[in-house]
Amino acid sequence: MNKITEFLKDYRIILLIVFIIGSLAAISFLGIDQGLDLRGGSIIQIHLEKPVDADTMNVVTSVLDKRLNTFGVKDIKVRSSGDQDVIVEIAGVKPDEVENIVGTPGKFEVKIQNQTALTGADIVSVKPYQITGTEWEVPFTVSVSGAEKFAQVAQGKAGVPVDMYLDDKLVSSPELGEGLANGVPSTDVVVTGSEATREDAETEAKNIQAVLQSGALPVSVEIVGISSVSAELGDQFKTGALIAGILALIVVSLIVFLKYKNPILVLPIIFTSLAELIMILGIAAVINQNIDLAAIAGIIAAIGTGVDDQIIITDEILKGDKKKKSRRKAGFKVRMKGAFFIVYASAATLIAAMLPLAYVGFSRGYTGIGILSGFAFTTIIGVLVGIFITRPAYAKFIEKFVATD
Repeated sequence: MNKITEFLKDYRIILLIVFIIGSLAAISFLGIDQGLDLRGGSIIQIHLEKPVDADTMNVVTSVLDKRLNTFGVKDIKVRSSGDQDVIVEIAGVKPDEVENIVGTPGKFEVKIQNQTALTGADIVSVKPYQITGTEWEVPFTVSVSGAEKFAQVAQGKAGVPVDMYLDDKLVSSPELGEGLANGVPSTDVVVTGSEATREDAETEAKNIQAVLQSGALPVSVEIVGISSVSAELGDQFKTGALIAGILALIVVSLIVFLKYKNPILVLPIIFTSLAELIMILGIAAVINQNIDLAAIAGIIAAIGTGVDDQIIITDEILKGDKKKKSRRKAGFKVRMKGAFFIVYASAATLIAAMLPLAYVGFSRGYTGIGILSGFAFTTIIGVLVGIFITRPAYAKFIEKFVATD
């Protein structure tokens, strides 16, 4: 009993317990973000008309991200791929629902008798769209200078059509009223239209609101590729990943038991592996990392590395316990240091191998490497959790309940 009390009071064990509880709380309250291959969704590849510099590319990705957020899409990733391509990842949304949003430059113009009265640059804010039957309207506010420019062009032209173009396509053409044709500036403008059904009207209004609110892209774009994963296939992936994880745990447990034939060694190794899984998922919940198949593979790799490290620690201690009793006491700390030297060296090597892959995937955004960066990132998290939390806790267990020094 004294051994157990001392063991539970050790700072390494307290740290382990705190992180497990915190991770469970994070998973429960924050949830785990699932990637496209688990939840279902789409990957849209966009090609720019010409190569652009880093600043222009940042504007492109920022506008697209803002459009999708304005449209109401959640769980999105917009990243550059080189200097002429953009990858848009959207979880839980069909590609045809957002194709018009991400594939249009968003150039907005208002013309009266072919004379430009307003442009998208004059827009200050966009108000929520409104639907009445099959008719829609999107009100927005323009700057004072834009209102004055419109008033000058509109003066004396009551009854003349006000043509509103989005990417050179006429979307609305209301007649100019007497109030706007008297030369008095007004900052309030409305784009109106009608569709065949209420659903079409809402879709059109939502598209126009998103484009007007986000602004125009600095270059023309073209959608060159769309791939999607259905939610049903995502459920199959989740089931397969769960089965693979359970089978891996069973196989590892069997191998460890056959090696040591002692439950007091097998159970802590399994418990530590489960603790690492919980903590990795907890950290992913806190930092909003998407867990996809690549990330799951990284988790399995990290846990496998953890089991290997625990076997190294156990073997070093048991090997020392076979020596003469007079030499065991002096040699325990030396053996433990030797074991941790191997553990740290192995961890450093693995992290060094994973860092370039993670960096290239995050910074460049290429589709294949971006996926592998999830594998690298979760592997690194798992290794760091191991060397700073679970390995020291397991070593303390070995010291208290296994070593005979």
